[in-house]
Amino acid sequence: MLDDFGITEEELKELQETISNQDIQSATNTIKEFLKQQDRVELNIGVTGESGSGKSTFVNAFRGLGDEDEGSAKTDIVETTMKPEVYLHPKFKNVKVWDLPGIGTPNFKAEEYLKQVEFERYDFFIIIASDRFRECHTQLAEEIMRMGKKFYFVRSKIDLSILAQKRKKNFDEKNTLDTIREDCEKGLRKIGIEDPDVFLISGWELGKYDINQLQERMEKELPQHKRHVLMLALPNITTKIHEKKKKALEENIKRVAFLSACVAAVPVPGLSIAVDLVIIATEIQKYCSAFGLDRKSLQQLCERSGKSIETVESLMTSVWHKGICTSSILPVLCDSSLLVTEDAVESLFRFVPFLGSVVAAGMSYLTVLIMLKRALNDIAEDARNVLMALLGSEV
Repeated sequence: MLDDFGITEEELKELQETISNQDIQSATNTIKEFLKQQDRVELNIGVTGESGSGKSTFVNAFRGLGDEDEGSAKTDIVETTMKPEVYLHPKFKNVKVWDLPGIGTPNFKAEEYLKQVEFERYDFFIIIASDRFRECHTQLAEEIMRMGKKFYFVRSKIDLSILAQKRKKNFDEKNTLDTIREDCEKGLRKIGIEDPDVFLISGWELGKYDINQLQERMEKELPQHKRHVLMLALPNITTKIHEKKKKALEENIKRVAFLSACVAAVPVPGLSIAVDLVIIATEIQKYCSAFGLDRKSLQQLCERSGKSIETVESLMTSVWHKGICTSSILPVLCDSSLLVTEDAVESLFRFVPFLGSVVAAGMSYLTVLIMLKRALNDIAEDARNVLMALLGSEV
């Protein structure tokens, strides 16, 4: 469990000793800071392709932003990216999406390009083409592969391709998508890629087409500690991503409950309950952000869907999206008898040698575990209702 949480036994003992010598306010601040360490694992994604291929739009869509939103990457008909530009995820600042300079100039050399953009910093690359993949794309892919990193071919602007084909009498969307994919893969094989996979994406409608397949491949090929970061950062735009996001958050509940238990073993009256409230509030805020139920995300969703904020909020039955703090959690805990039980047990056993620490730790663990599971289920259900009603997502 210590390894899963990313803390050694020595670090845990140091944490317990630190908070045992602090007042409750200082101790809860220490725990808040410790919880933030989980979100400090960086994920760096390099997005590259020819000028006008839709790189910047993809950078924005991946972060849940439109091209006109605050903090979005600049988009234009001509190349606007002359050097690597980093764009932080609006909610998870440890996720960095890099809009890289365009490729495809007459003097393009993959090896020099990768040195220019500081190849080592990226966890993987997205190679984007809005039409057919060309020699510059394969040169870059081969050099990335030679250096031991992952890349993904993305055929962008699929919505425009579909729109063009809809004019034909015998139009069939699935056949059209299959034809585009096969054409891209055939072209890549002709210029040297033996077994290519191409993901069809629309930056304007990211929830459609191959976003689920792309997400699954990225998740599969990332180290475990970075998979969690990826799932939190992805916009909640398909039911498959929604379910995987919920699973990733569920896996973290036992770890933070374990932290609560470790704090409860420190014999300071009132500390355990105060820390539990901070842990629960911090995690619930993370759930709302990850599922796009924070106020800012809901307002952006309303603007894009043309719905009022009242309409969106009517789809949600839980109280958690309305603003979370320790004072708002307290009544819910008391109503569920969790806090009352924890307080009674801690008052009775706190200063009984060994037994008091064990009982207090166990109660804190159960309180946080039960509360967070309930909250996550409620928030995930609200997010699914919003997703299905406003985006009509069934993919």
